[in-house]
Amino acid sequence: MPSQLTSSTINAFASGTRRPLVPGRQRIVAAMSGGVDSAVAAALLKAEGHDVIGVTLQLYDHGEATQRKGSCCAGQDIHDARRVADHLDIPHYVLDYEKRFEATVMQSFADSYLAGETPIPCVTCNTHVKFRDLLDTAQDLGCDLMATGHYIARRDTAHGPQLVRAADQARDQSYFLFATTPVQLAKVCFPLGDLQKSDVRALAAEMKLPVAEKPDSQDICFVPSGRYTDVIARLRPGTDAPGAIVHVDGRILGQHAGIANYTIGQRRGLNLNSAEPLFVVRLDASRAEVVVGAREDLRTTALLLRGVNWLGQHDGFVTQSIDLHVKVRSQQPPRPATVHFLANDRAIVELAGAEFGIAGGQACVFYSDGTPRAAVLGGGFIVGTQGPAAAGTKFAGQQEPRMRS
Repeated sequence: MPSQLTSSTINAFASGTRRPLVPGRQRIVAAMSGGVDSAVAAALLKAEGHDVIGVTLQLYDHGEATQRKGSCCAGQDIHDARRVADHLDIPHYVLDYEKRFEATVMQSFADSYLAGETPIPCVTCNTHVKFRDLLDTAQDLGCDLMATGHYIARRDTAHGPQLVRAADQARDQSYFLFATTPVQLAKVCFPLGDLQKSDVRALAAEMKLPVAEKPDSQDICFVPSGRYTDVIARLRPGTDAPGAIVHVDGRILGQHAGIANYTIGQRRGLNLNSAEPLFVVRLDASRAEVVVGAREDLRTTALLLRGVNWLGQHDGFVTQSIDLHVKVRSQQPPRPATVHFLANDRAIVELAGAEFGIAGGQACVFYSDGTPRAAVLGGGFIVGTQGPAAAGTKFAGQQEPRMRS
């Protein structure tokens, strides 16, 4: 089918009246999920004159996923990606990544919940499957770059490429891409970083893309029922041990059927007889205990991080303390903090003000400042939290404080 990219808007990209998404003419693998965002990303690169190859990853059981709405990487999504590629007249390949996806993403997801954490599988998928394995495939295909439909921007500076928050703050996905390494960043591009979601929808309609009106995905792709505990039970049968629900003062208040059923900050569903509001404040996997307390017991002023990735320009950052901004939730604005870098890719983060209900396994992402288009400086995974006693403590070069895990 001949390409139908004839609209005035798309011609603006092709004619150079807009700043080019990618300079020159390059061979680019476009990661196509079957949704509108990745479809428009591929279309814009094609309109700009690049040699685009569409690649879709089959990450989860095709048969089971086909009937599931509102999730990515399903059978229908593969079909939709193929239709978009035909419309754009670009080659399209489907790669079976099911085994590596289960081994890398799903297994760690289950292990993290059983350890009392609240994992972010999309970060693991981006880091180990899309930005590592798919990038390797792109290089095998002789491509210069890989493009995705993420809402984040890349800027080329005198110090190398830099990640920047998306123009559409409601869609900004920088929180989920903090683990992108400098080597990976040099090989990826993000055509939607300077666009609003409404612009992307309008472009899809203008280009008559088959997915122009397709709803956005919502669910985790490998949780077809919406119940993550079903996935854990299948992957780790019999390992989620029952135990006690314990108040922070040591009183046993009840029993639970497994800590994977609870998250930090949870209030509903505890089924406890108590005159005071109680929240889950800690999950002790070693003792199979769910620890509850008052909201104040959720107050956090410092975080311990593992797996820290740094995208800033400071040399020797491991021994430095740096004032910057951080996010500990994807939808909140960056807030001031001081990061004390430790050995072995760890760090302690002192927050300028308290946060409540921070869970292990979540991310703390670093930003240059609190502005809408701030640079992304990396981040790490939260493995421990500390309350008011941490305030003012000199972490760098001293023994680490006792943290809640």
